[in-house]
Amino acid sequence: MTSPLPSGETLPQPLLNPPASVAVFLVATIEPGGETAVRDVLGSLAGLVRSVGFPSPDGGLGCVAGVGSRAWGRVFGGPRPAALHPFRELAGPRHHAPATPGDLFFHLKAARTDLCFALAAELVRRLRGAVTVRDETQAFSYFDSRNLLGFVDGTENPVGQAAADAALVGDEDPGFRGGAYALVQKYLHDVDAWEALAVEAQEKIIGRTKLTNLELDAPGSHKDVNTVLGPDGAEQRILRSAMPFGRPGHGEFGTYFVAYARTPEIPETMLRKMFLGGPGAGPDPLLDYSRAVTGSLFFVPPAAFLEALPGS
Repeated sequence: MTSPLPSGETLPQPLLNPPASVAVFLVATIEPGGETAVRDVLGSLAGLVRSVGFPSPDGGLGCVAGVGSRAWGRVFGGPRPAALHPFRELAGPRHHAPATPGDLFFHLKAARTDLCFALAAELVRRLRGAVTVRDETQAFSYFDSRNLLGFVDGTENPVGQAAADAALVGDEDPGFRGGAYALVQKYLHDVDAWEALAVEAQEKIIGRTKLTNLELDAPGSHKDVNTVLGPDGAEQRILRSAMPFGRPGHGEFGTYFVAYARTPEIPETMLRKMFLGGPGAGPDPLLDYSRAVTGSLFFVPPAAFLEALPGS
């Protein structure tokens, strides 16, 4: 399914950009009658990002916007992405991946907190009365790309052409070439229980060394369970965008996880292995210390789609 990087006509939203230092994630549902305001915001999003970020050219402000299955027909006319559907809840014998409400998804990112804040405030202002914000999470990079469990995150992320191949829809759905599916989950960690483990036990759960980030031979580990192979034996890739968030005074320590993929089938297969287990693998041992509290699936249209929205 390899395809060249998209042409100018199918350029993606900035999901392929390198990870930023700061992010704000917004998930909202659309109120009855709010469709026009949502279309206006989506259609003007690129210009809004340019306006907010213009005084700070080194700030790297960007925004990725996605729309959920139940809202797609309400907001846009014409065809819909071939594989778009609601998030599929998973209930295993020990772990639960809930499906939570979400019609709109915004992934704001920048090198500075104030830029994300300013853009988020303007988006919420323009959408006031048209949507209900279901989740707002402010996230940040932590030390040397580590999560709040102390391990380096995103080690296996593809880059360059490999990232585009993993994340962007190709000729299998030509009307939406350059778009991507975004599977979104918010996880809360039991940091006290995690830190009570010996480092060697933590490493066995993760499948990597904590200090040096070297891969271990650890069958059944988090890394092992999250590896999906295709029919040809090759690893199926996604583009992960996971960032820590937290409020120590409230005992909240977590990871906001976004999987960008050209088909939702790959991250959904990962989740089934993680939460339900399978032949010889799973469930993911990390879920004994990390609990999913949200779950949504969105389609991120290519940039040109938002600049020339189809009729409602």
